[in-house]
Amino acid sequence: MSKKILVAGGGGFIGGHLIKHFLDQGHFVRVVDSKPFDEWYQEFDNAENHCLNLEEKDFCYQSVSEMDEVYNLACNMGGMGFIENNKALCMQSILINTHLLMAARDIGVQKFFYASSACVYNASKQTEVDVVALKEADAYPADAEDGYGWEKLFSERMCRHFREDHGVNTYVARFHNVYGPEGTWDGGREKAPAAVCRKVGRAFLDGLEEMEVWGDGQQTRSFMYVDDCVTGINKLMDSDFHDPINLGRDDLITINQLIDLAESFAGIKLKRNYNLTAPQGVRGRNSDNTLIKEVLGWEPSITMEDGLRKTYDWILDQQMSSNA
Repeated sequence: MSKKILVAGGGGFIGGHLIKHFLDQGHFVRVVDSKPFDEWYQEFDNAENHCLNLEEKDFCYQSVSEMDEVYNLACNMGGMGFIENNKALCMQSILINTHLLMAARDIGVQKFFYASSACVYNASKQTEVDVVALKEADAYPADAEDGYGWEKLFSERMCRHFREDHGVNTYVARFHNVYGPEGTWDGGREKAPAAVCRKVGRAFLDGLEEMEVWGDGQQTRSFMYVDDCVTGINKLMDSDFHDPINLGRDDLITINQLIDLAESFAGIKLKRNYNLTAPQGVRGRNSDNTLIKEVLGWEPSITMEDGLRKTYDWILDQQMSSNA
């Protein structure tokens, strides 16, 4: 059955992949993003596209009008270099979720999805590279990533209370480092997989013999390919589970291992210059997938090797096109 769906922040990386899925399913999709159209990661002619700043209440009501479901992926964010240096800007995203929830309540949407982040987790539980995987309860007592993480945690609570007090049917997923083609790969907002692919790709194309690495390369993360992210969102929205839930892979990889993979694709080996003063974020972070397997009978399954290979090939193609 065709639905009317709003994707807020749909000009972004994950939003673009989610919109494509909805359009392929035959749904009507309204896409809203504050970026000019020529800065959207993907733009679809068969969607209803709007360039609006959803920090403004009136634009939220206008966007939610007549929609069955709302997917809020709109926020100011990027990799560690961005969120560590733009904390106030990241916090302003609270206006978006506030006004969208108010509109969803007043208009009566059927379902409301909020894209949260693993940055909500207590920093004291992420100080070692061999970190114990984070369970959903580990967000409390609260000590989230300064700026960006606190906004996400507060917005999670707002979703809960709008559900409890006003009957808004909210769902919340905590994304763990989503990557893939059609994403940010340069300019300062890119995350580690894209940054590594860009640096290795540039070395391959230009015959370079070394690369800069932020930190000592031993910091650990889990990364989720974007197709798994889209699948997980849809499975969650088809469920009756409403508390925040991890959406990520549960296998740790070091930044050095990430570089090893990208180098294997390029067939090169680079000297690594470790910049210990660059933004690094927490020492280690991993997703505990016990709950998602219990609730959805599923967890992300696309391997780092398969996902990064597709990402590297896409970024290399962008670099070769820009050199032409």
